Amino acid sequence: MERDISSATLRAIRRIMRASDRSGRRLAAATGLTASQVLVLQQIEKSGETTPGVIAADLQFGQATVTNIIDRLVAVGFATRRRGERDKRQMLLDITKEGREALNRAPDLLQERFVARFEALPTWEQAMMLAALERLSELLDASDIDAAPLLDSGDINKAPDNLTTLRTVSPLTSAR
Repeated sequence: MERDISSATLRAIRRIMRASDRSGRRLAAATGLTASQVLVLQQIEKSGETTPGVIAADLQFGQATVTNIIDRLVAVGFATRRRGERDKRQMLLDITKEGREALNRAPDLLQERFVARFEALPTWEQAMMLAALERLSELLDASDIDAAPLLDSGDINKAPDNLTTLRTVSPLTSAR
């Protein structure tokens, strides 16, 4: 009986991992972006002209991570970066037409579906799931790993799998 529960639990974990991988591959195929890059681009679009620090705080990502992601988005022409008029130390970000088009091509993010469905659950069930996942994290010796609130596996600074740069996969930039 215990072995059956262990196997069923491992299968459930594997299904979650595979759903995350599949979602990431679909996103990369449609846009050339990773989930973290889409989230940063969405936040830039939502905020209008904004700073990397605001994006980092809003997404609960590290400042260095956001800077790395922004570098990639600027390199492929999905975002712009310029110095502030009053404070030259401040970098202001904005989304480009190409960036908006990439967001329009993007399928729904797995984590957006999760958040919508999770928040519809009763509070007691949300708390129960959180407690179980925190305990699972401990069992896997992963409780000390820093992780952004993002449903994606691996390093959030990475380019899409098997891709060296966004420029090589973006239909908007490959013709340039």
